[in-house]
Amino acid sequence: QVQLVESGGGLVQAGGSLRLSCAASGRSFSSLAMGWFRQAPGKERESVAAISRSGSSTGYADSVKGRFTISRDNAKNTVYLQMNSLKPEDTAVYYCAATPTYYYGSTYGDHYDIWGQGTQVTVSS
Repeated sequence: QVQLVESGGGLVQAGGSLRLSCAASGRSFSSLAMGWFRQAPGKERESVAAISRSGSSTGYADSVKGRFTISRDNAKNTVYLQMNSLKPEDTAVYYCAATPTYYYGSTYGDHYDIWGQGTQVTVSS
């Protein structure tokens, strides 16, 4: 059974940066495509970014393109989300998720089988 543990969230001022990490255990990490999602209070969960099993293919929500970068280190069983130029509207709980089914990952949360516990990101204005 795969377990995902996120870290790196916190409070940052608008314009600042944070790097989230998601460490996986329990299964060959390179067999999993990964995604980052977020959910703000009172809003639906939304896809932020996804990365393929090898890391060669990535995708982003329009709202974060050019500001966020997803990457992975298969040797360390870890996926990252580098967040730059943060805005107050980026405030949310951020979750990483894994899917063994979709090689390139997916923007649909239902396509992911395994989820982390989430990490809070708060951006002050």
